[in-house]
Amino acid sequence: MNAKTRQVIALHIGDRNRMSAERLWAKIPGAYCQHATFYTNQYVVYEGVIPAAQSRAISKWAHKTNRIERFNDTLRQRVSRLVRAALSFSKKLANHIGAIKLLIYHYNLTRAAA
Repeated sequence: MNAKTRQVIALHIGDRNRMSAERLWAKIPGAYCQHATFYTNQYVVYEGVIPAAQSRAISKWAHKTNRIERFNDTLRQRVSRLVRAALSFSKKLANHIGAIKLLIYHYNLTRAAA
């Protein structure tokens, strides 16, 4: 997530393992990969994926991850498929991912207008 615009710059849906971190890093636009600083939650998987010069592992007390955590809450609120035992549960993974992407596209469009 871009700290200034609050737009989501990349998305990968998968496990919280190294392979998923590498896939997410591959989806981040080149300008960010070269010049941005990435704040992470001290999760060890990010250490080998994000270049050390650009990575800042911080604790939750640093309040640098508040926006992304708020966005995660927004996802859970607006995409009922992410809530357990919901009536709108997706049987197909592609439908699940599509619902998440649709919300992110709309979210980014509203941030661009602001």
